Amino acid sequence: MIKVFVVDDQAMVRESFAAVLGAQPDITVVGTAGDGAEAVSSIPAAAPDVVLMDIRMPTMDGLEATRRLLADPAPYRVVVLTTFHLDEYVYDALRAGASGFLLKDAPSADLINAVRVVAAGDALLAPAVTRRLIADLVKANPAPRARPAELSRLTEREVEVLRLIARGMSNAEIAGEFVLSEQTVKTHVGRILGKLRLRDRAQAIVLAYESGLVQPGQG
Repeated sequence: MIKVFVVDDQAMVRESFAAVLGAQPDITVVGTAGDGAEAVSSIPAAAPDVVLMDIRMPTMDGLEATRRLLADPAPYRVVVLTTFHLDEYVYDALRAGASGFLLKDAPSADLINAVRVVAAGDALLAPAVTRRLIADLVKANPAPRARPAELSRLTEREVEVLRLIARGMSNAEIAGEFVLSEQTVKTHVGRILGKLRLRDRAQAIVLAYESGLVQPGQG
C-alpha cells in the first residue's frame, strides 16, 4: 500500500483528495493537516510514502514545511500543490527537495497517477509545461553559474544522460536516444544521483539548469 499524507488549508480540498485517494485499492491516507506547522509535527509519526503539500497556507507555508521535512534524508517524497502554472514557490520547493508539482484543478486520474509515479521513485517532471516552468524561472531569476565540484565526477556518458533528464526525457526515451537498455540507463541515473548527492530526478533537473549545463529553452 502507498501511504499518503494530505496537507492543505482548505478542508474541502483535503477531504476531497483524501476521499479520491483512499478509494484506490493500492493507496491509503494516513493523515491530513491544515497548515505547514501541523504537517511538520504530524508527518514523521504517520510515516507516509508521499506527502501532498499545498504551497500557500497560513501559519507556515508549504515551502517552509517542505524545507523542514526534507532537511535530512527522509523516507517520504513531497508533491507540491498549487493553483498557478507559474508559481515561483514551486521552483523553490523543487530546490528544497520536492519531487514535483501538481495543479489543484487537475483531474482525479492525474492526482492518483502522481501519487503512484512519485511513490515509485520517479519525479513528476515529464510534462512539457513543467520543463517550461523551470526554464522560465531560472531565466527570470538566474542563480550563480558556478558548477558544483561533483559534476566533475560524472563520466561523459553520465553528463549526456543528465542533459536528457533535464529535458524531461524518461529512461525509455533516453535508452532510445543512445541505443541502450532501460536497465543500463537506470543504472546511469542512479550513479548520477549518487555522485551529485541528489534525492531524485527533480533535483537533477534543477541542478542542470542552475549550473548552466542546460540552458533555459533548450530541448
